[in-house]
Amino acid sequence: MARIAAIGEVMVELAPYPEAQNNEQEIMALGFAGDTFNTAVYMARTGTRTDYVTLLGDDPYSSQIISLAASEGIGTQMIETMAGRLPGMYMIRNSADGEREFYYWRKEARARELFAEKSHTDRLTEQLMECEYLYFSGITLAIISEHSREVLLNFVDKYRAAGGVFCFDINYRPRLWDCQQQAQQIMMDMMHHADMALLTLDDEELLWGDGSIDATVARYKDCGISELILKRGAKEVVAVVDGEEVHIPVPRVDGVVDTTGAGDSFNAGYVSARVKGYDFRSAVEHGVHVASIVIRNRGAIVKKTKFNADYLPLQDH
Repeated sequence: MARIAAIGEVMVELAPYPEAQNNEQEIMALGFAGDTFNTAVYMARTGTRTDYVTLLGDDPYSSQIISLAASEGIGTQMIETMAGRLPGMYMIRNSADGEREFYYWRKEARARELFAEKSHTDRLTEQLMECEYLYFSGITLAIISEHSREVLLNFVDKYRAAGGVFCFDINYRPRLWDCQQQAQQIMMDMMHHADMALLTLDDEELLWGDGSIDATVARYKDCGISELILKRGAKEVVAVVDGEEVHIPVPRVDGVVDTTGAGDSFNAGYVSARVKGYDFRSAVEHGVHVASIVIRNRGAIVKKTKFNADYLPLQDH
C-alpha cells in the first residue's frame, strides 16, 4: 500500500464546552489539532497508510499527541521529542455574536524548528524518501525559518525527481507571515513544485486579492501542476486536471454545526482516493463525503465513533 507523510504542527487546543457558552466563566475542553494533523487523522481513518512529521517536547501533552496519533493508526516514527520543550497552544473563544475567536501561543513551539538542524534533517529526509506521497501546507511553511523553507524546497525537488508525489494546500493565515508579499512569493515558489494543489477560493482572495475561478486558474497555469482542486464551500468544486477544467457539484448538507475542519478533511478524502488509484472525480466526491461528516459535528477532529458511523468506505478499486 502506498504511504503518505504529512508534515506540520500539532497544537494543544482549549475550546469551550457548548453547554458552558452562556456561563460568565467558560469551561474549557482540552484537545489537539493542527491543519496537516487533522488531514493525517482523516487519511488514516479512510484507510491510507499515513505518517506524521513534527517536533514535540517531553511534556505530558506531547506524549498525549503521540498517543493520539498512534491510536488513529498514524505512524509516529518521524515525530521527534526533546527534553524541556513544549508544543504550541491555542484557545477558541465564542464572542457575544456567536463567532469563534482564536488566540495562539506558538512562538516557543518546537515544530518551528523543523528542517533547521542538519543531523535531524538528514535522518528525516531519508525516511521521507520511503514514502510515495508527501503532504504539507502554507502553515507548515509559515512557522519554520527562511533557511528551513529553503532546505524543504530543495528536498521536494529531490523527492519528486525520485518519483514522489507532492501534495500542497496553501492554507494562508496572514498573522503567521511577516507580510503578504513574502507569503505570495513563497507560496508561488512552492506551487511550481506541486503535483497536486488543494486550494480554497477564500484563501486565494485573501492572499492575492482576486478570489475568482478564472484568476486562480490563470495564476497557476504555468506552474506545471497535474491536479489543481479549488474548494468553494458549498459551491461546486473546480478541478483542473491535465489542463481540463471540470466543475463537480457539492450535495446539500443539512445540520451543519462547525466548518472548522472542512478543508482539512476534504483534502484527506481526496488524497486518500487518489492514493488508492481513483480518478479525480471520484476523489472529489470522496473528499466532499468526508468533509460532510466533519462539518456536522463539533471540532476539527470528530470522535472516531461518530465518524465511522457515517463514513461510507471506498469500494475495492
